Amino acid sequence: MKLRLVAAERLKAVLGGDHFSPLGTGELADGRDRALANRLITTALRRHGQINTMLADLLDKGLPPRSGSFEAVLRLSLAQLVFLPDLGAHSALFLAVEAIKRDSKARHLSGLMNAVLRRAQANSARYGLMDDATLLPAAFAKGWTEAYGAEAVAGFAEALVEGAPLDLTLRDDDPELVEALGAERLIADSVRLESRDRPVEALPGYDEGRWWVQDAASAIPARLMVLDPNKAVLDVCAAPGGKTAQLIKAGYRVTALDNDAGRLERLRQNMARLGYSPKVIEADAANFDPATPFDGVLLDAPCSATGTFRRHPEVLWSRNAGDIAGRVRLQRALLANAYRCLAPGGTLIYCVCSLEPSEGEEQVDWALDALPGLELAPIRAAELAGLEQAVTPRGLVRTHPAMTPGNGNAGMDGFFVARFRRTG
Repeated sequence: MKLRLVAAERLKAVLGGDHFSPLGTGELADGRDRALANRLITTALRRHGQINTMLADLLDKGLPPRSGSFEAVLRLSLAQLVFLPDLGAHSALFLAVEAIKRDSKARHLSGLMNAVLRRAQANSARYGLMDDATLLPAAFAKGWTEAYGAEAVAGFAEALVEGAPLDLTLRDDDPELVEALGAERLIADSVRLESRDRPVEALPGYDEGRWWVQDAASAIPARLMVLDPNKAVLDVCAAPGGKTAQLIKAGYRVTALDNDAGRLERLRQNMARLGYSPKVIEADAANFDPATPFDGVLLDAPCSATGTFRRHPEVLWSRNAGDIAGRVRLQRALLANAYRCLAPGGTLIYCVCSLEPSEGEEQVDWALDALPGLELAPIRAAELAGLEQAVTPRGLVRTHPAMTPGNGNAGMDGFFVARFRRTG
C-alpha cells in the first residue's frame, strides 16, 4: 500500500507539471519496492496517450473535478492491468480502491474506481492491442512526420515504450573498464549499458571518476569544438557538466557558466569526482559580459526537451506551441550574447535536445541573418564516424530516437547541433 501511495503522489506531481525523477531511498527504502514503484510510474507516463484513449472509453463524463489522487491512482492501475499483467489484476483493483479511501478528496469515488477498473479488466485484451500511433500527441506526430518521415515516427513510438539505456562518456580509453561495466562501445568515447543491476553510483569506476553519465547524442556537440589546445572556451548553460568535462578532456581552458546555483553545485561535485577544475561562474547567460572574448563558445540552450522523451516521457504532454515559442525567443537572446562573447575567428556551437525545427534549423537561419560576421562552419560526415547519417547536406547535425549510434541499439536522444565561425 505504501508503494502505491508513494507512486501515486509522484505521478500526481508530474501530471501537475513537475519534472519526473525516479523515486529514491528517501521515499522507499526497499530497493525492490522502489523498482516496482518506478516501473508503475514510468509505464503510466510512457503509455499516457493510450491511457488517455482508455479513459475516454471508460469515463462517460470524463475525470471528476477536484478529486485528489483519483486520476493518478487510476492511471497507475490501468498501466498495471493492461501493460504489466505479470503484476496481477487483483492487486491493481484492491490497492487502487484502498488507496483512494485514504484520500479525503477522493474516497467518495471508491465505487467509481472499482467499477471503472473492473470494466477495464474485462476489456484489457482489446486495450492491449491499441494502435501505437496513440502513444504520441497528434500535434507532435504530425510535425515530426513532416520533418523525419512516417517510418522514423513509428520508431519514436517504439523508443518511447522501450525507454533509454544508460550511456556513459569515458574519461580515458580503457578497454578493461568497458568490460567491467558490461558495456558496448558506440561512437568515439561513448559506451552503453543496455541493462544494469545496481545504481549508477555502484558501477565500476564511478568513485574514481573514470566516466560520467551522458547520452550518446548529448556527447556530440563538444566533440565538434575543434580548436588548438589550451584555447579559452565558454560553456554556456553548463550544468550538470557533461560538456564541460568533455571540453576539459579535449585540452581547453574552460569557463562553465550557469544561472542556477543548485545546478552549479551539482556541476562542482561532478567535476571534483572527475578531477577537473573549470572556472565556474554563476550569471545570466543572456547578459554575461566577459572582460576578454573567448576562442570558443558552446551554447546548449534551454529548449522544449522533446528529444529526451525516452527518459522524460512527460515532456510530450506538458509542452505546447506557446511554450516552444517562448523557448525560441530565449534561445535567440542567448545566441546573440554567445556571439558577443566570441572573439573574431572563434567557433560557436549551438545545440538543443529538441526535435522541433523551430528550435534548430530555423534558429540557424535567424542567426545567420541577425548576427553580422557569423557564418556556418559546416560539420563533415567524417567528424561523426559511426553516425554519418546524422549530418545533413547543409552540414548540421540532427539525431532522433529512431537513429542508432555505431553498432548500438535502443536509439538515442533527439539533438540538433550547428557550428558557426565569427569572421569579424
